[in-house]
Formats: sequence, C-alpha cells, structure tokens
Amino acid sequence: MPRLLILFAHPLLEKSRVHSRLIKELKGLPDVTFHDLYEAYPDFDINVPFEQSLLLRHDVIVMQHPFYWYSAPPIMKQWIDLVLEHGWAYGKGGTHLTGKMLCNFLSAGSSLSSYTNEGQHAYSIRQFLLPFQQTAALCHMQYLPPFVVPGSHQLGKEMIAEYASQYRQLLQMLTETTVATHDSTATFLNDWLVPSIHTQALTNGPE
Repeated sequence: MPRLLILFAHPLLEKSRVHSRLIKELKGLPDVTFHDLYEAYPDFDINVPFEQSLLLRHDVIVMQHPFYWYSAPPIMKQWIDLVLEHGWAYGKGGTHLTGKMLCNFLSAGSSLSSYTNEGQHAYSIRQFLLPFQQTAALCHMQYLPPFVVPGSHQLGKEMIAEYASQYRQLLQMLTETTVATHDSTATFLNDWLVPSIHTQALTNGPE
C-alpha cells in the first residue's frame, strides 16, 4: 500500500477553523504520516537528512497549507530550497524521488469563481500552483491535482465538516494501490468525489 506524508505548514494553526478541523480526520488513518513543519522547526533550521529520509519512506507527498499570497507559507519555500537538493532530488544523480506523487492540499480565502480570468485574482489556482507542478516534474514526480477548500473565511461549520469528510476520503484514496488509475487530469482532487459542494463553491461561493 502507498505510504502518504503530509508536510503541514500553517503559522497560525490555533486560529484556523479549517485546518484544525481537517487534521482531526487523520485519526485512525493507516499509512499516513503527519509532519508539522512549524512545530518541528520554529527557528526554520530544517534538518535536511531527516526530511530526505522521510521522503524516501513515503510514496505520496501532500503539501498542506493555506494559500498565502498565491503560494505557501515561507517555511514551505524554505523546505523546498533546502531539502530538494541538486544531485539528490534533481540533476545528475538526482533520482531519489522518481515515481513518487506530489500534490497540494490548501485553503483559500476567496471563492473559486474569483480565481478566473474575469475574477478578482485574474488567474486560476492551478496557474498559481505551476511552480509546484514544475518542481514535481523536475524531480521526476507525478503532480496530482490540488485539493482546495475555497471561501474559507466565510464557511460555516456544516460546510467545513463536508470538506473535512472529503479530505479524509481523498487521503484514503491516495493510500490505495489503485491511486494511479484515478484521473490525474481533473482540475481539483475534489472532483474525484461527488462534486455538489465543490461545484456550488465554484459558481457562487463567498469571496
């Protein structure tokens, strides 16, 4: 069975209604490792050999974070800069991550409809995530569609609970031996599930 590593980055988890609720769904999930980067490295002094050993022991790498300034919190960038070394993750001899899967699980304050050419942010979330997708390609990894919780500032408890249920279901799917048969061309991982809640967020979700 594939083993899944969650690289979690949220500098203000105690104030996050969404991510605090999502990670409660990890209880009882086999083959899933949760790694909180801010908790492990409050001074940003990342232990590169340890992080690389974690990557070697897992098949699916999930970068879970809020969508800060169209990207991820700074410790995630620090992690990428230090851990994905030339000659280890990419370049000559850099084949240690070949065949593994990478994806982003993120929350966004705006609705999905604002991430369009006509919307407030002018570009799609997938376009903003292209640096992550290209990082995966450079490291010979398969980039999967992101899981997105949009309009996070305005979501009520019922909608957050629905996204939490999707979160757990998707983590279970990603640790199945059949994960490679799922549609990697979908816009979002949410689309692997019943799309009613996600479709509503796309068409008329809160800003």
